[in-house]
Amino acid sequence: MIRLDEDQMPWHKGMTVADLLETIPDADQYAVIKVNGRYVSRPDFKQYEIPDHAEVRLIPMIAGG
Repeated sequence: MIRLDEDQMPWHKGMTVADLLETIPDADQYAVIKVNGRYVSRPDFKQYEIPDHAEVRLIPMIAGG
């Protein structure tokens, strides 16, 4: 299991950030994800593996002007 914001989510060996985002509605709004305190950006989503019992935080893109 991993903790995604305040929710428990199932985990599997080899799970990447991209795998996790496939299970989340509106996943395209997240440019950066925080995994156990480390920031992971979109170019690394397919390669970065999430460890079991990880704390994951979704960080949405914010536009300003």
